[in-house]
Amino acid sequence: MHVGGRLRRPALLAALLTLLVLLGSAPPAAAHAALSGTDPRDGTVLRTAPRQLTLSFTESVGLLDGSVRLFGPDNRRVRIDEARHAPDGDDTVRVPLPGLRTGTYTVAWRVVSADSHPVSGAFTFSVGERSRTAALPDTGPPEHPATGVLHTLARHLSYLAAALLLGTAAFAAFCRPPDTRPLRRLLTTGWWTLLATTLALFLLRAPYETGTAPWTALDMDGLRRTATGRPGTALLCRVALLLLLAGLPRRRTPWLHAVPAVGLALTWAAAEHASAGIQVPVAMTSSVLHLLAMAAWLGGLAALLACLRRDTLPATTVHRYSRLAFTSVTVLAVTGVYQSWRGLGSLDALRGTPYGRLLLLKLAAVAVLLGAAAASRRLVRRAGQAEEVPALPEQVPAPVGGPAGPQPRPRAPLPAPEPRRPGGTPAGPDRRRLRRTVLAELAVGVVVLALTTLLTGTLPGRAVAEAAAGPAAGLPPTTTTTVPFDTGTPGGSGTVHITLDPARTGENSVQAVVFAPDGGPVAVPELRITFTLPAQDIGPIDAGLADRGGYWATDRLDLPVPGDWRMKVTVRVSEFDQVTVARGVRIE
Repeated sequence: MHVGGRLRRPALLAALLTLLVLLGSAPPAAAHAALSGTDPRDGTVLRTAPRQLTLSFTESVGLLDGSVRLFGPDNRRVRIDEARHAPDGDDTVRVPLPGLRTGTYTVAWRVVSADSHPVSGAFTFSVGERSRTAALPDTGPPEHPATGVLHTLARHLSYLAAALLLGTAAFAAFCRPPDTRPLRRLLTTGWWTLLATTLALFLLRAPYETGTAPWTALDMDGLRRTATGRPGTALLCRVALLLLLAGLPRRRTPWLHAVPAVGLALTWAAAEHASAGIQVPVAMTSSVLHLLAMAAWLGGLAALLACLRRDTLPATTVHRYSRLAFTSVTVLAVTGVYQSWRGLGSLDALRGTPYGRLLLLKLAAVAVLLGAAAASRRLVRRAGQAEEVPALPEQVPAPVGGPAGPQPRPRAPLPAPEPRRPGGTPAGPDRRRLRRTVLAELAVGVVVLALTTLLTGTLPGRAVAEAAAGPAAGLPPTTTTTVPFDTGTPGGSGTVHITLDPARTGENSVQAVVFAPDGGPVAVPELRITFTLPAQDIGPIDAGLADRGGYWATDRLDLPVPGDWRMKVTVRVSEFDQVTVARGVRIE
């Protein structure tokens, strides 16, 4: 892993070229795509069959083979064309549709968000009327479980390997231990592990995007798609930078190693949340600094622990690492606050979203990590004070008739000083306590990295809010009301489940199903629903329900103004027995 000095200039140029490739491939978008709207809307009943499907997202998305799949009322897949981006932007996907017959259709979709993570979901719409069957078609798993586990494990190990490689190198350069032999194994282990996990992530990229099994990783079409995509480009650049680091001279021009190190950190920033969303240049800079500071702290801990197992570590090395760790923690705090604000969007997202709850767990783990670091710092400071401030014997005046000059005051014998190794670090209890606290820091640091891995794969709170503010959320939700009734005669009781869609001014559809007391559907001779707005003396407006064989429905209810409407439900169970029940309903 050593090449002469002639490699320096080409190596520097190659590293700079890699940085430009990664910076140039970062698009301006919002981290993690979320579905913000569909046409037809989820759950709607259309009078005529639509000619196309439209899906709108909060950010640009990449399309796969079969990104949009349509299943008919018989739960069989309907043959449709491949999805394409709309002319007005890559955040909108459209699919032309063939002629559709009456019934309920299910749309299953899977796309890749701009920050490289696949997202998927499903929604339904109906043509003419809803299908009687409630069976959900087999839309396929959103992700093969083995692929998900292997991909997450490879990502976590890549973070650990990067911390070990970059942190050990930073420890060697800044702390300057006199004996670097304990660090060589750490550097070699970090380098090989990072190379292996990067290659594994490259192979698993296509199965991860499509949700297929890991043994499809060698499919040539998938490999070509990965190699030409931005996440695959970042992984290939990471391999190139690792090979570049292996060829650089070890002991000369340590600044030359800094450029590939920054490039390695940038390969994560270019394929994670920082590469998309608001303030992309600032976010990517913050992400690079965050990763480098994390590596200097946690990887330096591993290097310090390896050196503490030997007898040649001077106290000055420990002091230098203490300063390095303090600087790293400061950088982590500043960049962490910024990235949390950028990912959350609001304080409510801390408890109201999975991203926020994971972030709280990470903050708790970091607090424990800081406690262990503070204990280590106290031990280091105490060892340094014991070395630098030796105790002097106290002087008192000479007694009358005695020898001239001050005399030492009689005192109890001092305890023997703690034995120290030749290098200057404590050899007794303090040394053992320092090793234990460093080991505790390292263990908690692994947990922090695991939570970081989960955070990078979780939909940020800001994306959740953007989806909630999108076109789909701007429409009032469907209203479902359960109305109990009882005519006072045998068999004359039950409930009516009424769905009003979309519960807004203008044209609405109404579906009503009558259930017996045992929960089973029951047929009734007549069901009538009227709407009145007392505040403006409007109504009653008859919904005009028609019996559609098992349920009652209409698609032509027109409610002209918003307000708190009064819905009256009249159920006739026989020629002579009927009952009317009133309920309030809000129309936006």
